[in-house]
Amino acid sequence: MSPPEASSGGDEQAAIKAKRQRRRRWLLRGLAVVVILAGIGWTAWHFMVGRWYESTDDAYVGGNVVEITPQIPGTVVGIGADDNDFVEAGQMLVTLDAADADVALAQAEAALAQAVRKVRGLYSSVHGSSADVAVRQAAVNQARADYRRRQGLAASGAISAEELAHARDALTSAESALAATRAQLATSSAQVSGTAIDSHPDVKAAAARVRAAWLDDRRTVLPAPVAGHVAKRSVQVGQRVQPGTPLMAVVPLREVWVDANFKETQLEHVRIGQPVTLTADLYGGGVTYHGRVAGLGVGTGSAFSLLPAQNASGNWIKVVQRLPVRIQLDQRELEKNPLRIGLSMDAEVDLHDQSGAMLSHQPPGEVAFSTDVYRHDRAEADALIARIIAANEGESEAAGADASAAPATTSR
Repeated sequence: MSPPEASSGGDEQAAIKAKRQRRRRWLLRGLAVVVILAGIGWTAWHFMVGRWYESTDDAYVGGNVVEITPQIPGTVVGIGADDNDFVEAGQMLVTLDAADADVALAQAEAALAQAVRKVRGLYSSVHGSSADVAVRQAAVNQARADYRRRQGLAASGAISAEELAHARDALTSAESALAATRAQLATSSAQVSGTAIDSHPDVKAAAARVRAAWLDDRRTVLPAPVAGHVAKRSVQVGQRVQPGTPLMAVVPLREVWVDANFKETQLEHVRIGQPVTLTADLYGGGVTYHGRVAGLGVGTGSAFSLLPAQNASGNWIKVVQRLPVRIQLDQRELEKNPLRIGLSMDAEVDLHDQSGAMLSHQPPGEVAFSTDVYRHDRAEADALIARIIAANEGESEAAGADASAAPATTSR
């Protein structure tokens, strides 16, 4: 190669190299511009939008799981619903054999009738004691008159001193008999004073046992406390159950909520009442739920665990804790797209509204969750008790009148 040709080749390589360097510089400048613009954009988004939202995917659907447990022992003879069935409040779920309860109710009814008749006897004894007092009082009056006559006769020598002594002894005996009869009247009056047959303590105690037996008889049928879906059915026909044994559960899916577990570093600006947007893994991003923050947990999950963490050790490592945030859902959205307990959710809280409190400071204004299916109508039991008393009290009004008059006789 000649020297001029070598020089020409070197110039071409230098030009290519310079061109590549210029391209690299422009690419680096463009990349720097993109990074700077991205940083500016992210900073602007953070201060304008991002810092007003906190999100987590550690959220799960929660709800009430209403346990169905018997209040009396018995043998299961019927099951009215199975797992996943929908039941209305008051619908029969489990039926127990009512034979024992029927026998106990019959015994309580008989005991009430016996108590009424016993109290009738007490009123009659008061009436009889009052009559005895009157008889004894007449005997005392006669003995006193005889003694006074014999005193005058003895003074004139018409009768002997022995006869006068007999008259004195007769008066003493009559007075003692009157005192004993009055004591018996006081004892009988104390048992019925100020009461009628239906308000006597013995009758009221027997009536209470009738009510208890009547309630046990009604409790052989276990109703659904609330409307919902049956879950966790473990009871079988023929099984002998005891009070408090879990038989099944009813889950009201119309009243579920979401417990979102946020990191402690995310909760600085979370307040009660802030709006929340949620999505469920069950439906994906196509279905969006809306709710509000109902309350913030008062402790972390580790603090309330069965075995709390013990951090007073030499190899302690700090772990970011999470606090549960209760989110109340829109009922209309739940009816359209129902959720199940335990499903995973993604939650995003809008932090713009800072007017709410971080912790609630007022007690709830109404009962959070209740049922009235166990409020049996006591009118039927009261009517049964009234019929038993009426059938066994007899002439209660006359007996009551005599009893009320007895203390006046005693006081004389």
